[in-house]
Amino acid sequence: MFKTTLSRAAAHAERQPLIKFLGKRTVPSSVDRTPAVHPASPSSALPGQGSPSFSAYRQHAQQHGPLGRNIRTDSSVGSVPGRDFGPVAAAQGEFFDRSELPVRFRRSPYTEAEIEAIETGGATLVC
Repeated sequence: MFKTTLSRAAAHAERQPLIKFLGKRTVPSSVDRTPAVHPASPSSALPGQGSPSFSAYRQHAQQHGPLGRNIRTDSSVGSVPGRDFGPVAAAQGEFFDRSELPVRFRRSPYTEAEIEAIETGGATLVC
C-alpha cells in the first residue's frame, strides 16, 4: 500500500543537489546603512538636503491638474470660472443634441415588430 511512498523516499535520500556553495554563510561585519542617493538619480542630493522637500514638490506637481492649494491665477487650468467665457452657441450648421437636428435626420421611432425582435433576441423573427 505504501510501496510508492517508500520508493520515492528512498530516491530522495540519494538525491544530490545540483548547486554547490563555496563556503559557510556569514553576515558582513561592515554594512553601511546611511541613506545615500541612488546612482541613477537626476539630483545629487537626498530629499530635504538641497532638493525640495516633499511638501514643496507637491505644491508644483501635476497629475490631471494641480495637486496643491496654491494654484496660480494667471492663465492656468481652473483660474477662470466658466461663466466668464460668455454664452456658448453652436455655429451655423452645428448641433449639440440629436433633438435639435432637422426632422429628416432624427431617429425614427421603433415599430412594434422591431421592439418584439429586440426583446426576443430575434428568435421570433421570420424571414
